[in-house]
Amino acid sequence: MERIAVIDLGSNSARLVIANILPNGHFVVFDELKESVRLGQDMERDGFLKPARVAQAVKTLKMFRKLCDSYNVDKVYAIATNAVRRAKNQKSFLEEINSVCGFKFKVLTEEEEALHIYHGVINSLDVPKAVIVDISGSSTQLIHYNRRNVLNRENLPFGTITLSDLFNDPNLTPQQQSKMIETYVHDQFSQIAWLKEIDPDVQFVGVGGSFRNLAKICKRMKRYPLDMVHNYNISSDDFNSIYDMVKVLDADKRTKIKGLSVERADIFSSALACIKGFFDFTGFKNLVVSGSGIREGIIFNHAVPTTVEKPISDVLGHSVYTMMHYFDVNIPHAEHVCNLSIQLYKQLRVLHKLPRQYVKVLRVAALLHDAGMRIKFYDHPKHSFYFILNSNLYGITHRDLVLAAFVAYCHRMDEFPAGEWNKFKELLREEDLVAVMKLGVILRIAESLDRPMSGAVKTLNCDVLGDSVIMKTEVEGDCSLEIKDALTAGAEFARAYKKNLEIL
Repeated sequence: MERIAVIDLGSNSARLVIANILPNGHFVVFDELKESVRLGQDMERDGFLKPARVAQAVKTLKMFRKLCDSYNVDKVYAIATNAVRRAKNQKSFLEEINSVCGFKFKVLTEEEEALHIYHGVINSLDVPKAVIVDISGSSTQLIHYNRRNVLNRENLPFGTITLSDLFNDPNLTPQQQSKMIETYVHDQFSQIAWLKEIDPDVQFVGVGGSFRNLAKICKRMKRYPLDMVHNYNISSDDFNSIYDMVKVLDADKRTKIKGLSVERADIFSSALACIKGFFDFTGFKNLVVSGSGIREGIIFNHAVPTTVEKPISDVLGHSVYTMMHYFDVNIPHAEHVCNLSIQLYKQLRVLHKLPRQYVKVLRVAALLHDAGMRIKFYDHPKHSFYFILNSNLYGITHRDLVLAAFVAYCHRMDEFPAGEWNKFKELLREEDLVAVMKLGVILRIAESLDRPMSGAVKTLNCDVLGDSVIMKTEVEGDCSLEIKDALTAGAEFARAYKKNLEIL
């Protein structure tokens, strides 16, 4: 198994992620390290990376070297972005870190940086059209895409550090400084012609540490039940509430905000003011936070080389299969159970009357229903529930992920976990409980019909006759075990569908 590392040396922080490359274009990040280096600090005066900042970067990269060596990393992608790209002493800096740390850095062009960010987003979010905003320490990237193609991009020469330095006036209150930043970035955005003509159905996707911290704060304030930042949605109203709270605080008081990293406290207000300016200029009402960006884009391009030219077509499917490979799930069995589940869903549509959106929920639950076996066979549906909840799957909403976890829980457990359900009631709808019961029965029957994991039951055909559902199976060989096991779901089927179950 190949092991790669990505080092992202930005204006504000240096990050290392290490990933195992699995078969068939899948990967799993298993370790990371982050240090605040502030490489872009005080560069505006003369364009040089300052000695103290260079020393901090070298110290950090030596730690990264040690971790890479301890894991026997096969390949290192070391990239530098805006601060190094602009630095007048770029050459001497790169030579020093190569000599001391053994890393040969590639300084990305603005276009290369934008494409890596785009690849990280488009291969991990099911958002058809959007404007991606990535705010770093010294630049702000805007990337507009539609139908999985980049249409426009812009690299603006300001970020959290440069804005903080530019408007650091001790005679102004924190709120006044924030207002000046809002006005400044609003004027900068107004000079971008294509940004004025964005379609109303385009979404706003935020990438980077400032957006992740914003999501963590918002989740804490709302007591959000799911520990997941990727694909987290923040309304403009919720954003404004957080911004109104933060912009009046000085840096010391910001360090006490739950969810905000200490090293980002002094520049966080600038980040929020920039986001506020973007919200106000564009009129977006919602923000989608992406936990994937430039580093994940590079890993996707390595693991799935075709993504350099064409994004992954089935984001959710690729993510689910990554988990299946990583946790050694019996893939042929999972695929067959999924196939039978979808057949049953279609055959019973006249009874369950569920909208098509639940197909995605059923698909995830069916493919990962046995993931909990990696923890323990006994009560494995409960472990599968926990596994799906914490899988951080790409290409699925948080609500659908929670529903899939509950469907997997219900496929073998006798009692419904009402206590767990109540934890997520703010995410779920009243009709979801009935849907989970119906889908859980479908999954239980489908799994039973492949009890020996042989794929002997090929197709299903259901007839609704009076107070019964007659389920006819097309099989290869003796399937008495499968049918007997499936019939044990009769009582649950009757409760969910108000019909008796017969299987032939």
